[in-house]
Amino acid sequence: MLWSGWGDPGKAADLPEPVRKLLHDVLGVSPRPERAAELGEVRLPAVTLSSPVRAELRGVVGADHVRSDDEARVRHTRGKSTPDLMRMRAGDGSDAPDAVVLPGSHREVLEVLAVCAAHRIAVVPFGGGTSVVGGLVASRQGFAGVVALDLVRLDRLIAVDAESMVAEMEPGLRAPRAERLLAGHGFTLGHFPQSFEYATLGGFAAARSSGQASAGYGRFDDMVVGMTVATPRGTLELGRAPKSAAGPDLRQVILGSEGAFGVITSLRLRVRPAPEERVYEGWRFASFTEGSAALRHLVQQGVVPTVLRLSDETETMVGLARPGEIGASPTGAGCLAIAGYEGFSEVPALRERVAAVLSGLGGVPLGTDPGESWAHGRYSAPYLRDSLLAAGATVETLETAGFWSNLPRLYDAVRLSLHASLGSPLVMCHISHVYGTGASLYFTVVTAQGDDPVGQWREAKRSVNEAIVAAGGTVSHHHGVGRDHREAYATEIGDLGVEILRGIKGRLDPEGILNPGVLVPPGG
Repeated sequence: MLWSGWGDPGKAADLPEPVRKLLHDVLGVSPRPERAAELGEVRLPAVTLSSPVRAELRGVVGADHVRSDDEARVRHTRGKSTPDLMRMRAGDGSDAPDAVVLPGSHREVLEVLAVCAAHRIAVVPFGGGTSVVGGLVASRQGFAGVVALDLVRLDRLIAVDAESMVAEMEPGLRAPRAERLLAGHGFTLGHFPQSFEYATLGGFAAARSSGQASAGYGRFDDMVVGMTVATPRGTLELGRAPKSAAGPDLRQVILGSEGAFGVITSLRLRVRPAPEERVYEGWRFASFTEGSAALRHLVQQGVVPTVLRLSDETETMVGLARPGEIGASPTGAGCLAIAGYEGFSEVPALRERVAAVLSGLGGVPLGTDPGESWAHGRYSAPYLRDSLLAAGATVETLETAGFWSNLPRLYDAVRLSLHASLGSPLVMCHISHVYGTGASLYFTVVTAQGDDPVGQWREAKRSVNEAIVAAGGTVSHHHGVGRDHREAYATEIGDLGVEILRGIKGRLDPEGILNPGVLVPPGG
């Protein structure tokens, strides 16, 4: 993965001329004079981890699996939010860990945590490095050093229980390889977020990820039926039945905890038979309001495709609903919806039922071309972001969720906040995760970079987080809390909720070494 951008550098493409013209004419975007730093030019802090501690860590995982070279440290610095990438492009590696430790087993993870707790070394669990909310930046204050705990060696498919349709897998498995391994047994997870190409199963669980096919397969936390977790206090074995009334479900304590409570070392996941048929098609609605109502009717009637998403008027006009073809031609007026079907012999009948509902609610069928185009380019948007950053634009995403009755208020609150903070940005939105009671809103924001683009976005994000909470939404549907949402998250859950989080943290991680500064609001 590109250290200062997203994914495979070979897939990056120059912006089409219509997009460059749009950026200049509408947003006043001009290329920045600064040249992006090369890998060898990144400024790194001195290593503070003592030689005896490094020797202890090498004794646990082996000498080859403790790295302090510059490249390893750079590649484990921060995640992939726009501020993260801007700082790396400027050569700022100030948040780099002192060392990268690569354990090969649950036992080694436990022993690494014991060493770090004994010497007050902060530990950042590291999967694919795709966090976009500051989830990979540990606070150094009060610690003797920071290590990135890279779980890439924990990458096995351990077992498949075909009768129960459960697979046990290790957290360092990247999603594409997990799918290939499961396909050998005739199964799929059906989890395809935009980070699919690089994210890991452990990261999905730690951040409560939600994939683009969530309408059919569910969120990742819905798929987790059990897990093994290493903590500084010992091992947690969670989940011995599909459902249980034996007290609160402690799996939910770890899911979404972003490495602050423990390190997931294995996952038992619900799997589904790999589909024989995949069909994606497009629909057009006159307005976002009309399209949202149609999606609500579908899900509340139980007539739900595997993929169901709706772009607002701006996102449709710009063509971001089909990022692989952005700038090629206008997508047209109205709002583009995508319905996707993955399954078996039931697919034709479900398509007919969905078509009847959507047509009756004002939808105009566009055939399979828009749907197949979306499917082909659905992992392209992060590459587009890299091109926009290089052109002098700040482009970032944020997401929230709310109940259907409150969704219009939430939509307006986010847009108004962004315009108040950034002047006249381009703000686009889509719904991509739907439930009987509500849906998510996923925004993409483009604006001209100011003199301090990182500070410019930091202030806009603070303001929009406050607006989301005030409007009754959640600060994150699937990106997580990290550092960027921590203050607003504290407001969302209230003082007592914060105390509960601190209590869990104090019991599982008494020395506070696990991802300090992430998720858990600091004490008063």
